[in-house]
Amino acid sequence: MTGTYKIADKIIQIVSLFPDVHEYCKDYLCEGKVDFTVSTSENDIDFERKRSLSEAIAENKMPLDHPAGYLEELAVYRKIAEKMIGYDTFLFHGSAVSVDGKAYLFTAKSGTGKSTHTKLWRRHFGNRAVMVNDDKPLIKISGDKVYVFGTPYNGKYRLGSNICVPLRSVALLGRSNENHIEEITAVQAYPLLLQQVYRPSDQMKMIKTLELLKKMTELIKLYSLGCNMEPEAVIIAYDAMK
Repeated sequence: MTGTYKIADKIIQIVSLFPDVHEYCKDYLCEGKVDFTVSTSENDIDFERKRSLSEAIAENKMPLDHPAGYLEELAVYRKIAEKMIGYDTFLFHGSAVSVDGKAYLFTAKSGTGKSTHTKLWRRHFGNRAVMVNDDKPLIKISGDKVYVFGTPYNGKYRLGSNICVPLRSVALLGRSNENHIEEITAVQAYPLLLQQVYRPSDQMKMIKTLELLKKMTELIKLYSLGCNMEPEAVIIAYDAMK
């Protein structure tokens, strides 16, 4: 099966074995000159199955028997992420929300509460807030600007929009009884940021990814945010990060 989609300003042709990925990406359908093509094989699906099993074992979780179509969705995005590095764009694990046309990105280890926090932002700001991507946005470095793109890969609740928004700042999120936020240096933020960025297996692409991540930390503000998931946390975070 074949479909053409515009993701992060690139027109991508996807050639798949199963229809699932085309249903998943339907909001990004487009026409035009293709920038690149990704295609999958049974070997790609097997790779994702083994990776999922390894991650479950490492996290002491019960392995899930994912259907082949779902695994192919993962394989397709992995291939897209590899290609995007050549366009100064990288995949990042986080939840991004836009307020008044500026994006704020929250990242943390899984289960910390990124989605819960950005949900509070949407409640607080109402129509001023738009969910960009709740799981795996793409980030592009263009000159001295940083942009965050919505993608079809936006989390289990499918929260996101097919938009591009300038990225204002990034917060490393942690749970705390008291809400507080402090600006931090790139050196302080880097270990967690590196954990959340997609790391390609190709050495040259990995070097390029590290360069892009470093550039991002030089262009935007970085914060450490401790919050208790109460509405007050939004006010404290926004007042600092804006």
